[in-house]
Amino acid sequence: MPRMFAGYRPMTTRTTNVPAGATDCHQHVFGPYARFPLASNRKYTPPEALAADYLAVAQRLGLERFVVVQPSVFGTDNRCSLAAAATMGEDRSRVVAVIHDDTDDSSLRALDAASVRAVRVNAFEIDTGLPERLRRVADRIAPLGWHLELYTRGENLPAVATHATTLPVPLVLDHMGGVPTSRGIDHPEFIAVLRILAAGGWVKLCGYSVSAGPPFVDLLAPARALLAAAPERCVWGSNWPHPTPSGPREIDEAEMLALLAEWCGDATLLRHVLVDNPARLYGL
Repeated sequence: MPRMFAGYRPMTTRTTNVPAGATDCHQHVFGPYARFPLASNRKYTPPEALAADYLAVAQRLGLERFVVVQPSVFGTDNRCSLAAAATMGEDRSRVVAVIHDDTDDSSLRALDAASVRAVRVNAFEIDTGLPERLRRVADRIAPLGWHLELYTRGENLPAVATHATTLPVPLVLDHMGGVPTSRGIDHPEFIAVLRILAAGGWVKLCGYSVSAGPPFVDLLAPARALLAAAPERCVWGSNWPHPTPSGPREIDEAEMLALLAEWCGDATLLRHVLVDNPARLYGL
């Protein structure tokens, strides 16, 4: 059984037959904190959620490949995420790191050797300078063949969409673009997500914080719109262990996979999202 920690509810049962090579493109590992201390300027303190805990969940789900995403609470200290990927198996895992603006080229090459394939930019506040910030990071990582992962809110996306075609690396939107479902798929912010996809961007069907909550019926329309816009550039992630400043959300990962299968509608598209697309994006 997975180790229990505050706020975590183990999933009920596996409900979806996933294809071989299925990939979770977005999950986090927290701790152990005695080895990997949290950043002093963090905005919240999540309970420990270790690589072994996650692997128990992944095995039950039938997931075989993994992308560890650096959470904000560690700042630019990527050691916990790198160690987690090593535990999961470097041949089947990748890392999305966070870097300083002045991280030197030798440090970037070391991260590349340690299975890093992307840099995450956290821009959850309204940021008029975000397009320029993305360009600076993209220029740094382009020689390595990495991509940019953007965690932001919908208000920032129209400006990003205007500049998306000028980036020298692929742009991947976290959490379905970050546009609350209450705004609808005709809202300018969601239209900006579609513009980014039309420009060659990617999106992660994960982090269901844009939803009103379980059973996530409000996600059907935006998810299908994203899949229709770029079926070859959509990937899925569990967002395990579902961290929020108020504590982990009680979400059943098996139910999330069942939802993904419903959104896809057929086994071919489900395989693209879980296997083929991640293999191209992360080099798995």
